[in-house]
Amino acid sequence: ARGRQPARVFCCCSSTHPDFTEDSHKSVRVNIMGTMSEVVTSRPPAFEKKTSATQIPPTDKQKPNTCSDHHNAQNVDESDSCIESQLEPVECFGPYFRLIPCSGQVKELQTIIRDRNTSRSDFKFYADRLIRLVVEEGLNQLPYSDCSITTPTGCQYQGLQFVKGNCGVSIVRSGEAMEQGLRSCCRSIRLGKILVESDLETHEARVVYAKFPEDISQRKVLLMYPIMSSGNTVIKAVNVLQEHAVDEENIILLNLFSTPAAARTITSAFPKMHILTSEVHPVAPNHFGQKYFGTD
Repeated sequence: ARGRQPARVFCCCSSTHPDFTEDSHKSVRVNIMGTMSEVVTSRPPAFEKKTSATQIPPTDKQKPNTCSDHHNAQNVDESDSCIESQLEPVECFGPYFRLIPCSGQVKELQTIIRDRNTSRSDFKFYADRLIRLVVEEGLNQLPYSDCSITTPTGCQYQGLQFVKGNCGVSIVRSGEAMEQGLRSCCRSIRLGKILVESDLETHEARVVYAKFPEDISQRKVLLMYPIMSSGNTVIKAVNVLQEHAVDEENIILLNLFSTPAAARTITSAFPKMHILTSEVHPVAPNHFGQKYFGTD
């Protein structure tokens, strides 16, 4: 508007000004057009005033579904509270039931194993790490004896050594995932296997195959089974060991994840058996065996 105002003033004065000739009219017209051109081109661009996102009222499609979100959040809270209500102190399972020391590293390993987005290679890697921690802690439950050795400098050192007569038994198939972790710690340890399957009609666990060292009744047994949901498989395996004259006190169960129901069932059936696990939680990662061996 400011650029057009001088043009209207000159046009009005052109007929009344005494010195205003036709030539000057042309020159003025040229000057006006040049001035207008400069004014137009030098004018800053006009920007539309945008309304902030917070000022735009949401339409029906844009309105958040607060009722649905609130309902979903309420369901999550209820499920969390339901799971928390099922958690029990470890002391409730007896003096022979133990958890490995919980740390940030252990919790991270448990999280990765439970995550459904974890790839199989990562799953196996981190599962082996957690298995190694449980096995190392399980070896602390074995008997030791005093010994004396000579160092390279000729000094005498009073130390400890394993009492001979230990063996490992894995419950096929998921228990076989823990064999390598045990062999990494005890290279010469003898291993046995138990295959327990569920009957298709009665859904009861039954022993299909069992093979142990001949003198297993004289040994401490590290029984390996990573996931305990109900405890029925472990109970069947321990019954087989007892049939081979293995004392309940000589069995150390190495486990990764257990439910409270399984812990109660096993400790009630075998109150003097040592049990070592990394976590007691109502939800067990039952996909462990399939994910570890790549058959999921």
